[in-house]
Amino acid sequence: MIQDSSKPIVITGAQKPIQMDVTDARTNLLDSFIYAADDESQGVNIVFDGKVIAGTRAKKERAKSYDAFSSINFPYLAVIQEGMIVRYIREPAYDTPVSFSYDMKDSVYVLKLIPGMHASILPYLFAHYDCLVIESFGVGGIPNTLVQEFYIEMKKWEGRGKFVVMTTQVANEGSNMTVYEVGKRVKQDFRLFEAYDMTLEAVITKMMWLMGKGTMDFEEMKKDFYTEVNHDILFTKRLESEG
Repeated sequence: MIQDSSKPIVITGAQKPIQMDVTDARTNLLDSFIYAADDESQGVNIVFDGKVIAGTRAKKERAKSYDAFSSINFPYLAVIQEGMIVRYIREPAYDTPVSFSYDMKDSVYVLKLIPGMHASILPYLFAHYDCLVIESFGVGGIPNTLVQEFYIEMKKWEGRGKFVVMTTQVANEGSNMTVYEVGKRVKQDFRLFEAYDMTLEAVITKMMWLMGKGTMDFEEMKKDFYTEVNHDILFTKRLESEG
């Protein structure tokens, strides 16, 4: 994983192969060159369909359309029109040297909650993975059918280097576990992280990175998890005010 790169790292692709007569590949490639060659460009970003998206905010939402990628819960950094870059967000130059992280711990499991899910799956997941990312319904929470088993497993593994991140299956607008009583109670009773406006991809990558660094203390992990990396989370100031 690469952070704070003053040299732009641009990721692109195409919905149709470059050798086809009608393709978006050549346009995307040219736009990527234009963006990468600009002195203001930095960090890891995706350039696709004339849009520049922060790497931590990109999600592919369409399988065939040219506008395949969206920027989730964050504005586009820029657009490229007729060979010109129109920047919506001007970023200060990085004041720290580029860093490379090679040790990523892949002991992360994503559990998408579905109606009728059996609670018996939880003991296995807690035993075999160090981080459980739970995609809940709506703004966040645990269904009543799973709450009791969830409580048992959380109590069993508390303080033993296991982490839980609550997020939502809904791509846009993020989670808020305090809206409903079941989510509020779980958040109050147990030490877990809430993803808020982060994308699922950013959550997974961040937890792999932090655990790969050897971070196993909950408070240290909490501090690092809520530290913004390339626009991955917007709720940092609110979280700091909550203590």
